[in-house]
Amino acid sequence: MSQVILKHVRDFLPDHVFDCGQAFRWQREEDGSYTGIVGGRIANIRFDQQEENTGEGQLVLSNVSESEFSEFWKHYLDLDRDYREIQNVLAQEDPVMKAAIAFGRGIRILRQDPWETLISFLISQNNHIPRIRKCIETLCECFGKPAGTYRGRAFYSFPEPEALSELTAEDLAVCRLGYREQYLVKAARKVLEDGPRRLRGMSDPEISGEEAFSYITEFCGVGPKVANCILLFSLGKYDRFPVDVWVKKVMKNYYGLETPKEIAAFAKKKFGRYGGFAQQYLFYYIRESEQE
Repeated sequence: MSQVILKHVRDFLPDHVFDCGQAFRWQREEDGSYTGIVGGRIANIRFDQQEENTGEGQLVLSNVSESEFSEFWKHYLDLDRDYREIQNVLAQEDPVMKAAIAFGRGIRILRQDPWETLISFLISQNNHIPRIRKCIETLCECFGKPAGTYRGRAFYSFPEPEALSELTAEDLAVCRLGYREQYLVKAARKVLEDGPRRLRGMSDPEISGEEAFSYITEFCGVGPKVANCILLFSLGKYDRFPVDVWVKKVMKNYYGLETPKEIAAFAKKKFGRYGGFAQQYLFYYIRESEQE
């Protein structure tokens, strides 16, 4: 089996990356590794920590060739980014952020496919993570294509817009999406009408976060929180600060802010271009600490 081993890796803990609510097709194995499928590629990822003080260790990617790593996985896993610099900036004179970073050290923001992220976060509305994962897997099994097997488990690609555009709400009933069924079909049709390049093109650095936000909210069912998740997790708009119930809670408890307008203004001023990274640390901090 092909395998890539990276030594002296910092700031990458699979539990924190794959269980922080940004991606839903990674499954934790009994050995602590994670197996997932991205863009039709199946990979298993494990991190072996060797230095407790620095958090440094080796990252092992199985079922991945050197060329696949260089051409795809390195970018997807955001391994070129210096997270220490981001952490140092965010933690300056902010004990809350300092504690959140210490708790969630090892989080990285994945560079996901915009189409898959759009559909995944439409499904995520008023939903919890285990159910979101189940809905997405059923969607892929029913309307995606077989992508191979790994560890005795069959994997399916994420369905393309063409596959969903011709469906009806009745066709999607097997996925148990409820009112979200119509959103998926309408999203697929809009992507095809606009041309798939339009959605992907929102990642252009020349396009501002506000312009991209305006376009994404044209999709039926996409509100501010879902739009900002799509911008942050798939379009490289790292200043975005998605606000859900957990973020509202942490902002109220630790910063004394309650309204979405107050939170947005504070995040923009305090976290600036690193708003999305701050959001991930704070979200993971409040959610995990309250569930312990």
